[in-house]
Amino acid sequence: MTKEVLIHQVIDVLRQSGFIVSDRCNIRPRCFDLAARRDDILLFCKILYNIDGLNEETAKEIKALASYLNGSPLIIGAKTRDQMLEDSVVYMRYEIPALNAQTLYDYLVEGVPPLVSAAPGGLYVSIDGDVLKKARIDTSLSLGSLSSLIGVSRRTISKYEEGGMAASIEVVLQLEDLLDVALARSIDFLNSFNEIPSVPNTENDPNQQPKVPNDSVLETLHLLGYNVLSTSQAPFKAVSKDETNIMLTGISEYSSSMLKRAHLMSNISLITETRSVFIIDGHLKSESVESTVLIEKEELNKISDPDDLLTLIENRMNYKLS
Repeated sequence: MTKEVLIHQVIDVLRQSGFIVSDRCNIRPRCFDLAARRDDILLFCKILYNIDGLNEETAKEIKALASYLNGSPLIIGAKTRDQMLEDSVVYMRYEIPALNAQTLYDYLVEGVPPLVSAAPGGLYVSIDGDVLKKARIDTSLSLGSLSSLIGVSRRTISKYEEGGMAASIEVVLQLEDLLDVALARSIDFLNSFNEIPSVPNTENDPNQQPKVPNDSVLETLHLLGYNVLSTSQAPFKAVSKDETNIMLTGISEYSSSMLKRAHLMSNISLITETRSVFIIDGHLKSESVESTVLIEKEELNKISDPDDLLTLIENRMNYKLS
């Protein structure tokens, strides 16, 4: 399987399950390949044949971008190290869930979530601690008795019941067979992937407020009251938002490359339900590219009220629509 085939598989799965899918982000570097939305679920998908190809910088940016736009980051791949990704298993790379196309299909199309997560040391299952405790009490087993039967420590059983420790597949099967209950908790990797066992987090919190941008255009937007998240691996320069508006924000001279980015930004803005604005350093040759509004840098510098900026954007959008 090639990455190209994998991308088409992912697009097919997303569309089968009712997602609206963006055009492919084919501008390098890129922290995501596809954006997709279904109702209130927004995904930023990074597609890699080998999931170990994800680097820390890219992971940090896709997490920050997803957090800023109330979405979820997701890696879809086929291989890790020298083996293929297993079906129904969720892997983690820099605290982002990673899985193969079959697991994605099972979850989104068939409604069957995965139960197993890969972590250092092997494959693990999260146990429903309340169910385990009730089943143990109902069968009149003490913590010590159950631990002896399973071959783990009393403290380990206690941790399982508290929900603070995942168990190996073998241990879960033993417990389920002995207590005659289903203990495995499914993994809702789109909403609760932080519960999946992973290495300790040593990165900055992507939910923290962005720093003041080191760019004159973005600084101007910041002074107008926008929080600005700068990007280095996206088709736009930043995401700018205030209390009511979110804008994918591009910055460059008017060029064929700019037009290509503006086209992609228009498409992505439909998926992310944001505005799309390109600040042009120089003179405009048009006032919009599809749904991306173009504004001269000099025009922006003359604006001191955020409402005036919003009015300018809306006027150019209305002109385009008419």
